[in-house]
Amino acid sequence: MSGQRATDFDALLVLSFGGPEKPEDVMPFLENVTRGRGVPPERLAAVAEHYMHFGGVSPINALNRDIIARLEAELRGAGIDLPVYFGNRNWHPMVEDTVARMRDDGVRNALVFPTSAWGGYSGCRQYDEDITRARDAVGADAPTLAKLRQYYDHPLMVAAFADAISAAREELSEDVRDRARLVFTAHSVPLAADANAGPPAEGGNLYSRQVADASRLCAEAAGVDDFDLVWQSRSGPPQVPWLEPDICDHLDAVAESGAPAVIVCPVGFVSDHLEVVWDLDTESRDKAAELGIEFARVATPGTDPRFPQMIRELVEERRTGAAPARLGREPLLGATVDGSPCAVNCCAPVRRPGKN
Repeated sequence: MSGQRATDFDALLVLSFGGPEKPEDVMPFLENVTRGRGVPPERLAAVAEHYMHFGGVSPINALNRDIIARLEAELRGAGIDLPVYFGNRNWHPMVEDTVARMRDDGVRNALVFPTSAWGGYSGCRQYDEDITRARDAVGADAPTLAKLRQYYDHPLMVAAFADAISAAREELSEDVRDRARLVFTAHSVPLAADANAGPPAEGGNLYSRQVADASRLCAEAAGVDDFDLVWQSRSGPPQVPWLEPDICDHLDAVAESGAPAVIVCPVGFVSDHLEVVWDLDTESRDKAAELGIEFARVATPGTDPRFPQMIRELVEERRTGAAPARLGREPLLGATVDGSPCAVNCCAPVRRPGKN
């Protein structure tokens, strides 16, 4: 990476999406998330109700702080002296404020771990934009920020999901476990955005290709031969096509097939943030109950003890130039510096109608 030696890195920034931590945070947070997208107020109010269902608190910040605490212990145990900072795109601690604090603390060359394992605009390039925005806000003396690579197929990530699939199966009644349908789910994106995902030379659709590859790897590791991949959490106007089918619609098909139970694995998510606890633990679970099929939801890997170990291995890869530990067959990108994209036009944002 552009001439930097292993000893050049002096901090690690965990960069995430952010979420409200009290009811009065909810609407300002949602306004941050949707700024410039023309989302009508009634849609924001509907989404706000999802947060209010949980007391106006998203789990994501607390989950990230837990990951950071365990990561700090993992780094200390490995003899790696890197202070860990926490910054968000949409809510406090905002990444601009965190990078300013890093500068004030004397940090010059930091690594960045994004809490997204994927390629694509939302999964990768938007984190580059966060880095660029934060450095621009801090100014000429902002630290260099080197983002770690995508990690959807890291062996420890796959192993954590596979063990969680087996644990979820044990939650089902004994007489239906062997006939339960395994369904993987990830956050949907517009088809146009997925078509733009990755460098043009890679052919596009990098996000959905990586999600499909991760689903295959996790199913194989869990000893499952047949499974489904569906999507969740879509938003935006109905005339804009997104990745389908939606998880709730797919549950109808599962019930019609005669499967007595479903195991839902949120392979696209690191932690149990709101899209998981609302779209899966609430809406999908309720839909399964209506259909008369048993429902078990697979745990996300963020709370697994192997997750901070994986981050430490990603750090060591970048510090030493070691070959990536990986199991998949799709391209791995994302190891950028100071917000530069992986390639020209890589994951270029899709222009919305009426937007310049």
